[in-house]
Amino acid sequence: MRDLTRTFAALSDPTRLTMVERLMAQGELPAGALVAGFGISAPAVSRHLRVLREAGLIRQRAAGTHRYYAVRPEAMQSIARWTMDHRSFWEGSLGRLDSLLALNPDTEDMP
Repeated sequence: MRDLTRTFAALSDPTRLTMVERLMAQGELPAGALVAGFGISAPAVSRHLRVLREAGLIRQRAAGTHRYYAVRPEAMQSIARWTMDHRSFWEGSLGRLDSLLALNPDTEDMP
């Protein structure tokens, strides 16, 4: 559970979550391409990448002076497994919410 806590903590930052999503969509990328458009300093990029590596979400590969980053599939599998393990809870909770909302249709007008 400790690893999963670190995983979710790392992904709770919007910049890190976007980095992981970009890697999932585009595959392995160099750091510069990974953070294009974020407008953050190189030290900040390094800190974000370190947090993601330490949480086991990404791996780093060196090629000469360049560093390439990719998502670790086993980390994503851990998240998927945890989600599926809790699926019945969420389905039950959403079912109860649907029932409650059906009893009070005026709730759609609530801010």
